[in-house]
Amino acid sequence: MGQRVKELRKAHNLTQKTLAAKLQLAGYDFNDLAILRIEQGTRFVPDYEVVALAEVFNVSCEYLLGLTDAPAK
Repeated sequence: MGQRVKELRKAHNLTQKTLAAKLQLAGYDFNDLAILRIEQGTRFVPDYEVVALAEVFNVSCEYLLGLTDAPAK
């Protein structure tokens, strides 16, 4: 999942800090260190955070989790 988050973040021209800020505006407790750890695969990502990331990037949870190669919802 971390690699997908990193790819999507870069494709949207977001820094880790700006991605964290977007998620905070949506009501989720993220910071740039959390994004870094997700991208590195060293942080557990609960289901509600997977949903939040999918919403921000407008992709399916299945795509983020690597269960499909089709990003559409």
